[in-house]
Amino acid sequence: MKKTLLSLALIICHSSFGVAQNPVVQTWCTSDPAPMACGDKMYVYTGHDEDNADFFWMYEWRAYSSSDMVNWTDHGPLLSLDSFSWADDRAWASQCIERDGKFFWYICAHSKLTNGMAVGVAVADSPTGPFHDALGRPLFDNGSWDNIDPTVFIDDDGQAWLFWGNPTINYAKLNADMLSFDGEVKQVNQTIEGFGSPNMKERQKDVKYKDCYTEGPWILRRNVFPLNKKGKPAKKAQPLYYLLYAAGGVPEHIAYSTAPSFEGPWTYCGEIMPLEDTKSFTNHCGVADFKGHSYFFYHTGKLPKGGGFGRSIAIEEFAYNADGTFPIIHHTEEGISPIGTLNPYQRTEAETMAFSMGVKAENNDKTGVFISDIQNGDWIKVREVDFGQQAPAAFTAVAASALQGGTIEVHIDSLGGQQIAQLRVPHTGGWEEWKTLKTTVSPAVTGKHDVFFAFKGNKGAKLMNFDWWRFEK
Repeated sequence: MKKTLLSLALIICHSSFGVAQNPVVQTWCTSDPAPMACGDKMYVYTGHDEDNADFFWMYEWRAYSSSDMVNWTDHGPLLSLDSFSWADDRAWASQCIERDGKFFWYICAHSKLTNGMAVGVAVADSPTGPFHDALGRPLFDNGSWDNIDPTVFIDDDGQAWLFWGNPTINYAKLNADMLSFDGEVKQVNQTIEGFGSPNMKERQKDVKYKDCYTEGPWILRRNVFPLNKKGKPAKKAQPLYYLLYAAGGVPEHIAYSTAPSFEGPWTYCGEIMPLEDTKSFTNHCGVADFKGHSYFFYHTGKLPKGGGFGRSIAIEEFAYNADGTFPIIHHTEEGISPIGTLNPYQRTEAETMAFSMGVKAENNDKTGVFISDIQNGDWIKVREVDFGQQAPAAFTAVAASALQGGTIEVHIDSLGGQQIAQLRVPHTGGWEEWKTLKTTVSPAVTGKHDVFFAFKGNKGAKLMNFDWWRFEK
């Protein structure tokens, strides 16, 4: 019954938003997005809100990647609380950054050493790991509950900075090893001019402030051409430092401040994403440029069973104003447009998708990530599939079933669009007893299309698991 209701809700969602792209991930609740452009892919590192949670029950961190910004590959849970011997709860916001070929993932979690929140760091040689605790202890742990939501940036001079905190804004210089501080941890002095209100302890209950910093900082730098009094841009670019953050208390909107350096002085610049009906009373943003485009990542509670404790990441494309300020960015269901195509003649993981209904993603050490919990009526959408000028002759998929199996129908352009293949998945001997299956493609299809995999079979029963697919010329 629960699965049926979920399917109906997603059908309504898809029919209402025919080009829906947000939330970006539907198989799990994902929160606190931290984007990182690396090579020809955009990665986003997220938290994971447990299903049906009544608080921020979070025990692992996940990662996703895309080369076209619409089809996202699930890399699974790359870190968990078990990765840190000192952590025992609250796998909250994080951010990953690359330096000299290594990837440093800064996390926060509850410390069983001091009974407060602490900042830790994991390291890997690849953006998808394997990651391990780089220190065997927290990077910063003073017993305070303020130590959440780390954000990191490496400036043009090679100096790395780490910011974190709620309701304080802590910051420190990182040494070149990215694992230790260069000097002491400091706090940003919040002022009305800098953040719309003073530090939490200095705020007066009877004063209505313009805004206030809450949590979820995100730091970045851009070279901008400031406008003169006549509104014309300067001839020489100047560095501008940005601090974006969740603001206003609860519910949260996204605001930002700028400064001539990461040590200030900060100037409050206003809202970026105002309060809207996102079904989530928190928000958490990240910003990254990729292939000439600027993207704003945030989270909502807009999955059918989502909400304030079941958040999901979303993305909007935007353009900076001429003077380097942010425009107002509104949340949408439509999301963003593709900036590339998908090659159907290469192996594509089933967990690479633009949108889905009903299915889940699982993983194990042998297979990696695969799609599971597939029932009758579920589907997966892949966008901008470019078949080229020569039509495929066959469709191959790897699937497994411990029961009667089911059928994968392949449609183009819409869920009810033309069917170009039908693949029968039999009983294979177990849910992870994989079998390579093949069927013909007819009628011929060329050019670019969205592709839908529609799953059919016995109602109410799990049908199959799905590992990967490929078309063949």
